[in-house]
Amino acid sequence: MIGDLPIRAVLPELQTLLASTPRAILSAPPGSGKTTLVPLALLEQPWLAGRTIVLLEPRRLAARAAAMRMASLTGDRLGQTVGYRVRFDSCLSATTRIEVMTEGVLIRRLQKDPELTGVGLVIFDEFHERSLQADLALALVLDVTTSLRPDLRLLVMSATLESGRVAALLGDAPIVRGVGSAHPVVLHYLTGAADHSIVRATLSGVLRALTEQDGDLLVFLPGSAEIRQLATELEMRLDPGVLLCPLYGDLPKEWQLQAILED
Repeated sequence: MIGDLPIRAVLPELQTLLASTPRAILSAPPGSGKTTLVPLALLEQPWLAGRTIVLLEPRRLAARAAAMRMASLTGDRLGQTVGYRVRFDSCLSATTRIEVMTEGVLIRRLQKDPELTGVGLVIFDEFHERSLQADLALALVLDVTTSLRPDLRLLVMSATLESGRVAALLGDAPIVRGVGSAHPVVLHYLTGAADHSIVRATLSGVLRALTEQDGDLLVFLPGSAEIRQLATELEMRLDPGVLLCPLYGDLPKEWQLQAILED
């Protein structure tokens, strides 16, 4: 069930640590497997005693994707052992043990259930992205563990976080450090577009890359307006066999899933 990813090397250490301490930090590079493998590795620990794990993601798309990936690793349908809850959408059942949600959803839950009844572990994933909601959610969960639920475990996971400062905030919580897999990266620079348009420059780079390289392209732009504009330009130029999958928060869920699930 657990994939062959670098984070596996520190899972025993993390399991042992959380058996004896209520708070911990996991620092490991992107792609090491933190998001999907850590909750599954901790699910049957004796200290959890049948209670649930809440995994926090900074965005709705990330929450759905993480839940879907973990569900595929368990062999269950989404909503059984692993489910998710985001604004205006959820997939859960009475058997759900890992519930993936955004920080905003957790904050609203705490307003109704300050003790987080039935929850044994709260994991803050991608905490290095830092947001007002993430900071507020962490402050509220810390208050719960201090005043209402000393048995509630708290795990903060990050790829680039200044772990020492967060450890101090968590009462000198121990830090587990994982490793990642390095891959060679070659940089190619484009000259800026004459009209200083990031979309035009990106369009030129995409067309050049498709001509010179095989495989898929992942393109980042500042916002949804630029993504839509580039997608329109590419639709007029790409061959019919090239699949174009825009991805941003306002897209319907089905279109978002097409972008992250397409082989």
